[in-house]
Amino acid sequence: MALTTEVLTPAAWKDVETLFGPRGACAGCWCMFWRLEKGERFDALKGEALRERFRAGILEGRIQGVLAYEGGVPVGWATFGPRTSFARLQRSPSLACEDAERVWSIPCFFVRREYRGRGVSRALLDAAVAEMRRRRVARVEGYPVKPSASGAPIPAAFAYTGTRSLFDAAGFKAEPATEGYSRLRVRRVLRPSSGAKPAARSRSRGAARRRG
Repeated sequence: MALTTEVLTPAAWKDVETLFGPRGACAGCWCMFWRLEKGERFDALKGEALRERFRAGILEGRIQGVLAYEGGVPVGWATFGPRTSFARLQRSPSLACEDAERVWSIPCFFVRREYRGRGVSRALLDAAVAEMRRRRVARVEGYPVKPSASGAPIPAAFAYTGTRSLFDAAGFKAEPATEGYSRLRVRRVLRPSSGAKPAARSRSRGAARRRG
């Protein structure tokens, strides 16, 4: 499979829209679940309202991510950004940390059904980590679903944050987590902390291709 990845730019909105389709990736989410503010209900906003928020965030450069392509066709997506930009993540007691202001997060993946299990998520994770390293991010977290007790594969509807094996293979290490919840918190250090802020997102409409 000739897979490539690209860092999201405003010009790629149509590719994201094509990839997500009429269901907004899953149940009208449009990759906005983790971005909901306190008091906002997903069921009241899912669908067109979240699509418009998502579109505006991409066109204005506030939402960040990477896309995977095969033969020019978009087949996968992952979002990333400062942990504090994901309001619902910040409110999750089971995923809390003490240095949120200095951490970036990769909280969501989406891969077209026929491309799942073919290494697309790993290519997206690697591309996101590479872009964060380029921006001088020091620490990055993921929130994979816990493996099932039986070892059975995790259904796609519950694995949108990634799996433990995906993050383990990319060098992430488990952090302390609250028992009784369905997700873990894993972290990877990309560079020694120097106190410098990560580089601002480029506004260029072009994007360098990376091999997946």
